[in-house]
Amino acid sequence: MSQIVQTPASLQDFDDIWDYIGGDSEKRAAAFIRKIEKALALLAENPEMGRTRNDLETNLRSFPVGNYIIFYEVIVGGIEVLRVLHGARDIPDIFES
Repeated sequence: MSQIVQTPASLQDFDDIWDYIGGDSEKRAAAFIRKIEKALALLAENPEMGRTRNDLETNLRSFPVGNYIIFYEVIVGGIEVLRVLHGARDIPDIFES
């Protein structure tokens, strides 16, 4: 089984996603979090699936899930999830900080 390492920022992103979607429907929030988790498992097994994002950070890759984008790096045995951000956010600015 491949490894999925999550940074503190990505764990906070999960909380933020839950809070945002869960404000309307906890059932929808749980279903979307499961969808992201399935995508993470798929990426851990096939880390080259995502698009390279060297424009934001060296060795960074991204993979869309709905309106959100998983940002991760390939590590030995899996992936490290750096962020999970809504596509409408100012992503270059977030990675500059």
